[in-house]
Amino acid sequence: MTATAELTYASTSRYAQVRPEMRLHYHEAGVGNGPTIVLLHGGGPGASSWSNFARNIPELARDFHVLAVDQPGFGRSDKPTDHPQYFVHSASALRDLLDALDITGRVHLLGNSLGGGTAVRFALDYPDRAGKLVLMGPGGLSLNLFAPDPTEGVAQLAKFNYQPTRENLEAFLRIMVFDQSLITDELIEERFASASTPEALAATRAMGKSFAGSDFEQGMIWREAYRLRQPVLLIWGREDRVNPLDGALVATKMIPRVQLHVFGACGHWAQLEKFDEFNRLATDFLAGAKEK
Repeated sequence: MTATAELTYASTSRYAQVRPEMRLHYHEAGVGNGPTIVLLHGGGPGASSWSNFARNIPELARDFHVLAVDQPGFGRSDKPTDHPQYFVHSASALRDLLDALDITGRVHLLGNSLGGGTAVRFALDYPDRAGKLVLMGPGGLSLNLFAPDPTEGVAQLAKFNYQPTRENLEAFLRIMVFDQSLITDELIEERFASASTPEALAATRAMGKSFAGSDFEQGMIWREAYRLRQPVLLIWGREDRVNPLDGALVATKMIPRVQLHVFGACGHWAQLEKFDEFNRLATDFLAGAKEK
């Protein structure tokens, strides 16, 4: 285990040219530790690896080599608008990033919402490179049985994408959490500045359209969940208004090696609302005895 100095945005910020036409931005910490864990953020307006995981990175870096990736179209990564179904698009970009960094073994994946869908798509498409999965309210794997579809959170996300106002962004962020004190003016301004640029809006609209494109079935990963062979930890907030808790039922039925942990008084951002418990839960699961 390598001790971690104070980690900041600047000290952990990295770029990699993963394809001639694509550069990805990511944060790296815990160099020298192992194994590698990849953190994949959600798909809300202004989301990035740092906005989702800034507080978790130092804790996870005590035990793991951490790569927190800005998925294509988000943060400081490139924002292409011509791409296949988004989970396929992002999972293949992650494969190319790992190749660029000469990381050839299995990596654990921790994904929130959209990032959870990318993590599962990566595990399905590149099974020899995926270790354990920690998934928080994962998109594509969550299948609503009782909650309406689109959910309150998804509907508000679509509203912001086509009416990108500060008010609509704040409304979306407040749906994310049970603890409303987490939605500060500073957070709203930071996310709005990132989400409202022409490039970011074009990328998020393209992402949304990809879920209804010709290859839309690639996003319905709940149908392929039975193929996952690695241990999977599902983490859900009981008060999740984006991917509600009933969305976990099919996943827990289909995934062979799955466990589900539900936090009460928690929305869609379990890694923030249940910070200490989440870090312990994820670390214990990932660092546990090697599974056969």
